[in-house]
Amino acid sequence: QVQLVESGGGLVQAGGSLRLSCTASGRTSSYYDVAWFCQAPGKEREIVAAITWKGGRTFYAESVKGRFTISRDNGKNKAYLQMNSLKPEDKAVYYCAADTYPGSLNTTSSDYAYWGQGTQVTVSS
Repeated sequence: QVQLVESGGGLVQAGGSLRLSCTASGRTSSYYDVAWFCQAPGKEREIVAAITWKGGRTFYAESVKGRFTISRDNGKNKAYLQMNSLKPEDKAVYYCAADTYPGSLNTTSSDYAYWGQGTQVTVSS
């Protein structure tokens, strides 16, 4: 119903910045919350940040609070994750996800129905 594609990942030095983008297609007229998850090698997929459909409320994992910012532009069918002060431990594949039950600001992967393919973020020290 909704297709998501991430972009913007890459290699960056510690302390640097990246901005990830998530572009939606399909039934983008539906209201949905959006979240970013990450998955490092050997680890489970974890919540990074989430935002309600209108952008009024956000959630951040404690490890990224103050460094990352989630935002969205519904007119462009895009969501973003601005990542500043990157650390080597931020290295992971980052996924965007959409939830068609807006307003809950869910933080578990099972609550999201639509997923992108992921984009790799690598941080060198």
